[in-house]
This record gives sequence, C-alpha cells and structure tokens, in this order.
Amino acid sequence: MRRPGPLPAEQTAKPEPAPRRTAGRRAPAATTAAAENSAPASGQPQADELFGGPDILPAPRPLGSTAPGRAPARPMTAPEALSAPPTDRPADVERDESGDDPTGIGVRDVWAAARARRRALRAEVRRFTVRQRRRRMLWGGTLAALLLLVLGTLGAAYSPLFAVEQVSVVGTSTLDAGAVEAALAGQIGTPLPLVDSSSVKAVLVTFPLVESYTLEARPPHELVVRIVERTPIGSIQSAAGYTLVDAAGVALSTTPEPAAGHPVIVATGGVGSDAFDAIGTVFRSLPDDIRGQVTQMTATTANDVTLTLGGTGTEVVWGNADDSAYKAVVLAKAMTARPPDGVSSYDVSSPNAVVMR
Repeated sequence: MRRPGPLPAEQTAKPEPAPRRTAGRRAPAATTAAAENSAPASGQPQADELFGGPDILPAPRPLGSTAPGRAPARPMTAPEALSAPPTDRPADVERDESGDDPTGIGVRDVWAAARARRRALRAEVRRFTVRQRRRRMLWGGTLAALLLLVLGTLGAAYSPLFAVEQVSVVGTSTLDAGAVEAALAGQIGTPLPLVDSSSVKAVLVTFPLVESYTLEARPPHELVVRIVERTPIGSIQSAAGYTLVDAAGVALSTTPEPAAGHPVIVATGGVGSDAFDAIGTVFRSLPDDIRGQVTQMTATTANDVTLTLGGTGTEVVWGNADDSAYKAVVLAKAMTARPPDGVSSYDVSSPNAVVMR
C-alpha cells in the first residue's frame, strides 16, 4: 500500500497567535506599517482581519529609561525609600479635611452605625421587658400607697385630733371613782398613743384599794381605767386602832373600831405569818352567804384555823388550808341540814367525816 505524501508547507504551517488586544491603546503607525509589510502574501486571512485590526502592546522600556517629556527619575536612597509614602494609591485620590478616606468607610460612619445599633438594642430590651417594668411599677405603687397610709395614720394618731378629753374609772365598789378621775386629770390633752402608763401607775399607787388596773383607749378622746380593787378579809388590831387588810396583808384603812361587815383577825405572828396566810386562803374560799356570817377568824399556826359565826357564836373548826374549796362545800351542806342556831360547832377538818355538836 502506498504511503501518502507530505502536505505542502503552506497548509502545514500553523498560524501565529494573534497579539493580545489592549483596550484604549493603539500601536504607533510605524509599527502598524511594519506589521503590514511583514504579513505573508498568501491568500490566508490575517489576524488583524479576523479581530478587527492589530492592537500591538508597546514595547517595554528598558530599565532606567524615562518616558518622553519627563525627567529621568533619581534613584532614592535608603532613608528616603523608608519614609516615602506608599505608591499604590492613585495620584488623583486625596483625603478630605477630616482625614476620612472618600473611597471607603469613615470614622463618622462607624460612630453613626454604633449609635444606631445601641438605639436598636435599647428598643429591643424595652420591648421584651415591658411586662416586668409594669409589674415593678404596680408593686412600687402599692408599697407607696401603704407607706402613705401608715404615715397618715400615725400622724393622725399622734396629733391633737386624738387627744384625751375624758378619763373614765370603772370597776370600783369601795374606792371613790371621782377621786381617781381627778387624780388622773393630768393626762387630759395628751394624744392617746402617748399616754404614759408609768405616770398613771404613780397616781394609782396612792390608792391602797387598787390591786391592779388596765388602760383602754377609746378613740377619739376617752381614756378608760379599769380597776380591780383589793378584797379586804378583816381587821387586825394595832396600837392605832383596827387596820383593814387584804389577803396579802396590805393595809387598806385604819379606824378606831373594826370595819363594819368585816371579821376581826387574830393571828399569832401578825401579818406575814403562816397563820395569817392560812386565814386569808380560808376566807377567800368561803361562799358569800357564809362569808357574811363570819365575825372572827383565829389561828395560832397554819393547821388550826377557826371561824366564829355571827349572832349564835357557833364555831367552825377548819384545820389547815388544804382542800379549802371542798371544805366550803361540805360546810354549806351541813349548815343547810342543821342551821347554826341549833349547833355549837362544825368540824370540817376532815371533810369526809363532818362532826356537828
């Protein structure tokens, strides 16, 4: 088989690559003409016909050469090169008076953006905390109202609007209530919360019949003094006469004769002895109807208390003060069964075995 022959040279020659096209720059006329003269005379279309004309890059200038019309550049020394400004910025771009770069973002823009971000953040915080703020406002208003109410109440209570204008004494039977009210007249004009209990006590101590007392304020202007009087149990004979005493031995009054309606007490050792304490316990345990019949109480010790009943002279042997309430009940039943006018004595020292003579 016969091998094919080689192709002609015109057909095998590869076209030269077209030069790169540079926008805005044209090759000099002399260069263009030289390119036209050097084009091959064959009928094959050239690169400038295919791409619309030749665009030839200018030949690079040799190192150290200068452009036409410019003075040759002086080489810089090392200090000048270090201090020279950067040359990557175009010559026609300048900074404005504030120092901001007109081609980028300035400091003022950064500040404005930061302020806008802070305002937006505050708005979001307010939006998400509106219920919490309303709750705090509600609690604050409630506490403020309560505080104003308390302050107003205290101010009115300690003002002359609630000053004492009347003192009332209640609970007295033997004691003169008018005398006590006159003694407490110094409290008139004092606001009710400021009434001094110590000064009231100093006044009431001068009345021996007062055993205890309580103060009660009745707004707007009344002060009530509730008095518990001492209960006298009898009269004890002394050099000054007969002294009426209570169960604690407190002297209530002294008269030349025994006080009417109260028995005479004869206790070995006098007030403060065991015999006197036993007599006081027995007398307070008696019912009112029997207590009114007792004219005399005697005791030498705490175990031999004896009572003497009124007009009949009947004696009641009591013994010690133990089980006095039970003995009083037994005595009342015995006096009902056999009245004192037919009995000379009742012995209740053993309440389960009453002896009547």
